Amino acid sequence: MNTKNQFTPLRITMAAVFMAMTIALSSFGVPVPGGHLYLCDIVICTAALLLDPFDALIVGGVGSFLGDLLFYPQAMLVSLVVHGLQAFAISFIVHRGSKKHPKINTFTGLLIGSIIMVVGYTLGKTYVYSTFEYAMIKLPYEIAQAAVGAIFAPVLCYRCGLQNAYTNYTAKNRASASGTHAG
Repeated sequence: MNTKNQFTPLRITMAAVFMAMTIALSSFGVPVPGGHLYLCDIVICTAALLLDPFDALIVGGVGSFLGDLLFYPQAMLVSLVVHGLQAFAISFIVHRGSKKHPKINTFTGLLIGSIIMVVGYTLGKTYVYSTFEYAMIKLPYEIAQAAVGAIFAPVLCYRCGLQNAYTNYTAKNRASASGTHAG
């Protein structure tokens, strides 16, 4: 039985945990001179590196949508689309790219995801606030937020061992679910 494309309890739980963290980190920002820096991109990019594209899309889009719905409803639709596309693109490139060049896939995915986030939020803020000038004032914060996510996510996944822990845990769970684990 192929559990890769099924909604298993583990798959749903992992997406829910990442979504909860996205909601939490979308809900408040770190004060910086002239604005706030939101850390949700760290979780969105980390989820995109670990999860399949559909699950990453749900985590990024729905998680940031719900975070904004609770605390910043003006931008919730922008967040749904932009963070959803960002996470999907990263995950798609990382998981569907060449198996020979995982570092290049990761770099490319995070770069394209960052561009999607910065351009998407800049256009979205132009729409939400009806002024291009306001969007340009906030552009450095969008760039900083994208950079923080693109830098910290691979550190968490590859340097801190999160990817290995995730891979080992999901492999054990699949083995026990299919009855091949003797325990």
